[in-house]
Amino acid sequence: MIVAEAVGRALAACGAGAVFGVVGSGNFHVTNALVASGARFVAARHEGGAATMADAYARMSGRAGVVSVHQGPGLTNAMTGLTEAAKSRTPLIVLAGEATEAQSNFHIDQAALATAVGAVALRITSAQAAVEQAVRAYRVAVEERRTVLLNLPLGVQAAPYEGPGDVAGHVAGLLSPAGALAGSVPEGAGSAGSVAEAEVAALAGALEAARRPVFIAGRGARHARRELEELAARTGALLATSAVARGLFRGSPWDLDVSGGFATPLTAELIRGADLVVAWGCALNMWTTRHGSLISPGTRVAKVDLDAAALNTHVPADLGVVGDVAGVARAVTGRATQASGYRTPEVAERIRAEGRWRAVPYEDESGGGRIDPRTLTIGLDELLPAERIVSIDSGNFMGYPSMFLDVPDEGGFCFTQAFQSVGLGLATAIGAAVARPDRLPVAALGDGGLLMGLAELETVVRLGLPMVIVVYDDEAYGAEVHHFGPHGHPLGTVTFPPADLAAIARGHGLAAVTVTRREDLAGVAGWLDGPRDRPLLVHAKVTGERGSWWLEEAFKGH
Repeated sequence: MIVAEAVGRALAACGAGAVFGVVGSGNFHVTNALVASGARFVAARHEGGAATMADAYARMSGRAGVVSVHQGPGLTNAMTGLTEAAKSRTPLIVLAGEATEAQSNFHIDQAALATAVGAVALRITSAQAAVEQAVRAYRVAVEERRTVLLNLPLGVQAAPYEGPGDVAGHVAGLLSPAGALAGSVPEGAGSAGSVAEAEVAALAGALEAARRPVFIAGRGARHARRELEELAARTGALLATSAVARGLFRGSPWDLDVSGGFATPLTAELIRGADLVVAWGCALNMWTTRHGSLISPGTRVAKVDLDAAALNTHVPADLGVVGDVAGVARAVTGRATQASGYRTPEVAERIRAEGRWRAVPYEDESGGGRIDPRTLTIGLDELLPAERIVSIDSGNFMGYPSMFLDVPDEGGFCFTQAFQSVGLGLATAIGAAVARPDRLPVAALGDGGLLMGLAELETVVRLGLPMVIVVYDDEAYGAEVHHFGPHGHPLGTVTFPPADLAAIARGHGLAAVTVTRREDLAGVAGWLDGPRDRPLLVHAKVTGERGSWWLEEAFKGH
């Protein structure tokens, strides 16, 4: 076998479950070797889509993602998705052919490109060490939660492989000290045994002294619901999440849902009223804290994270614990005293009555051939089955599906927003759907995001995904309209004439309905009651006279 084939077999033996990509000459053999070794290959129509699909798959499956691209332009096409993954600390391996001859049209400094966006650049350098180097790339991705570019120089990958013939057996031996790598990869997994007893005692003491504690759980806590709920029950803490961990505490009477710009008025009030905020696997960035406004003066902040650097980023911790969230929570529960804390009957009743955006009154602004995005989303929430996985693109509209479409648990929401790029939503939904075929995939996009990712409509149809794609069409880049419009700036560069998005969808093989009023959602109900043999695009012409509430909050922060 050649080196490319050995690398593909090695990564499959490490546990690669699905590979997303666009195949060219430089990644043809490694991709085929992965498929021959049992991995599923999902062909995207653009490398940018492939990278985001792999990212979303990793987030929702608990396995490392793999994306395979051609040298040069294949990698540059993928860079926005790779940047999102790197910023999100997604365990992801990027396989890229590499042209090392300076005269080649395909030659660029691929390692520098990866490093520039926060990824780790590695390379297969020899026919003898290829398998060991592939395993190292996998380990870095999983153990350090990093996006890793594994460069495959064209000359090296075409050379005869000179290592052990039993690649899978060799990989098993290399992984034996950490055999869990060959299976699922729990987010935030780590040992609690090394956590300093003094840190555990200090956090237990802080919770004992608190009268109004609030837990905010992030992506690093998605594996620790049981442990956090037990500790919160013991200490009287209310429960909230960052956007990426939405749904983690769904069903708890003390669930405040999302902290930050998406927070309901009640959630914002209760978090501001906390005397102790404990961030679990959550950096408390500007979005989660609403530009810091949710952390009141005098409120103590504690953070628990595997990454020591996170303890002092964004909102520095008064008390920091380095360790796995689940393990630390168990240890603190063993030391904490029982307290009622923030959990009073009055607070419980307010959360029940006011704790969701559905309970917040609003004036329906539908009319003139356009539907209020709140009315649209509430109607969809009532129609769509509860077992869903919702993926969100970026833009003015994004708060509506994020908060008015409910999700069953932390496995029901995929939010690729660390880089805030428009255009990742459809690919996100595809990757999430591949990871969770048991749930109805729902993609929520703006018109700009749909048109940026349009090529992947064909992928949705080809894969036979029973996806509902909701397009919030205000015929503009709405964030820019509402940012600059109030100051009298011309808006011709960010507004567009109407486009028949339903016709575009039908041309790709989807079913489609156009929605301008709530009654038009009957078309969605009809699709749900039918065979669902084609994906459905909902072209919603939404009102756009004002910016969304979360965008108004974001502008205040600037």
